[in-house]
Amino acid sequence: MFKSENLKNLSLITLGAMIYAIAINYFLIPTKLGEGGVTGLTTIAYYTLNVPPYLTNLFLNGLLLLIGYKFLNRQTIIRSIWAIVWLSIFLRIPVFYTYQISETIIPTLAGGFLTGVAMGLILNAGGSIAGSTILGRIFNKYFGMKIGSATLFFDLVVAIPSVFIIGFQNMLLTVLELYISAHLTNVFLARFGSKKSINIISDQTDLIAEKLSTELHQGVTLIKATGYYSKTARPIIYLICTSKQLAEIIPLIREIDAQALIVVDNIRSVRAEELDRLL
Repeated sequence: MFKSENLKNLSLITLGAMIYAIAINYFLIPTKLGEGGVTGLTTIAYYTLNVPPYLTNLFLNGLLLLIGYKFLNRQTIIRSIWAIVWLSIFLRIPVFYTYQISETIIPTLAGGFLTGVAMGLILNAGGSIAGSTILGRIFNKYFGMKIGSATLFFDLVVAIPSVFIIGFQNMLLTVLELYISAHLTNVFLARFGSKKSINIISDQTDLIAEKLSTELHQGVTLIKATGYYSKTARPIIYLICTSKQLAEIIPLIREIDAQALIVVDNIRSVRAEELDRLL
């Protein structure tokens, strides 16, 4: 089970690295857009000195991993190394198709979307592409900042001064691309562990709990509760389920007690050993 899960995460990181490289090679560099963090420095080095992006990526991210080693766990560092190596490999692959487009907003949106999805895949699998994401993880761990938001802050430190290399318009488009990427990263990570919590108040508590347990094999918890006005003791049924399970639970409750009060909330939950992935 452990090996299977580890292989799955490494595969997701590799996929994320490939998508990130596609965003850089096919959307950002062809339209001379910048980026944030180390990736931004790789594009600047390419525009000014014609240094291949994969070389800058390996060198600078290697240095940042040394910093991250003191603050992040061993597994994150190993998976980050995996991501950096594969990102450099994909960046080195020649571009098969070049295009000419006058509307630079299109590669901006495409680049932001692809990098956001890529970062979501990599971070959700427990890795990073070093750079500002290492700093983002450190700020997330010690200050509770969302990883996407913390990464955006450090990305802007590089992106805004790039105005002297790529021009004012492209700098603004780069900031837009970074915002889209950070927002999608936050949304992607927020979906990890997302489930529904349900509170049910009914006169048919025992029957509903029994049906949920025996027919849907749903774990339920009964919470002692007393109505303040009626002074009537009436347990609350509490359970956690997925959206798919919710579609089966609601009709079952309605069939037993159409007057039952049902409160549904969106939550994020994992086992204690995975708690750091929620932060």
